[in-house]
Amino acid sequence: MLIKAEDTDADKAAQDAKGIGKFTNVELGATLDIKMADAGKVIYDVKCSSCHRLTEEKLVGPGWKDVTKRRTAEWVMNFSTNPNEMLDKDAIAKGMLEECLVRMPNQGLSDDDARHIYEYMRQNDGVK
Repeated sequence: MLIKAEDTDADKAAQDAKGIGKFTNVELGATLDIKMADAGKVIYDVKCSSCHRLTEEKLVGPGWKDVTKRRTAEWVMNFSTNPNEMLDKDAIAKGMLEECLVRMPNQGLSDDDARHIYEYMRQNDGVK
């Protein structure tokens, strides 16, 4: 990411919070989209549950409890669809790699898959 001299610390922090990838502005509803969350659960069960728990428990990767309170939708969706670049360039992802010691493999998630998983994460975090 290129930071120009006129960029402020707030600009850089906002860019960092979104990660690296195509997602720059994800619109979230005030309430949960149940249909989307249900689709996210199916994807979680198939592609995510072998490495991630819905609790704070670290398995291979970190637990998902309260992830939507710690990370923006853009960051999570960029990481889930662009893990290699994120692990190479994003400071937060690099820190997670140092903690977990295993690179998240690219699961080939579509943009819709990533959005559905994020909605399932919101449901796990108590959004109604």
